[in-house]
Amino acid sequence: MRRLVTLSLAAGALVAASAMAQDGTPIGVWKTIDDESGKPKSLVRITESNGELRGKIEKLFREPGEDPNPKCEKCEGALKDQPVIGMTIITGMKKDGSEYNGGQILDPNNGKVYKSKMTVVDGGKKLDVRGYIGVPMLGRTQTWVRQE
Repeated sequence: MRRLVTLSLAAGALVAASAMAQDGTPIGVWKTIDDESGKPKSLVRITESNGELRGKIEKLFREPGEDPNPKCEKCEGALKDQPVIGMTIITGMKKDGSEYNGGQILDPNNGKVYKSKMTVVDGGKKLDVRGYIGVPMLGRTQTWVRQE
């Protein structure tokens, strides 16, 4: 009987994990791709707390000769001269239908904060991240690739 309960719990956990993956949630680790060069830039982990998504840089893909641990020299306030690795760059994102919006994204390259929205695409394998000023039409989109 104990074995049957254990197997039932394990099967339930697998079904729940499968449902989350198919759900198309942005929670997880994403490889950011520069929309201009097409090269991988970083790994960002998106987490959820109290219905709000946040994204933190876990790793940077740097070219030879580039500083492996850069600081956000162009950021303002408390983020000025802080290490980019470990920096929270996405805040305040909330689910709104099939999108996540209402949040902000920081570009550590220029220190600017933009309004943002995200959409999970390609069956949860990709994430379209749009940063904009004012209205979404006035912005740019990057497509990130799921790493988990």
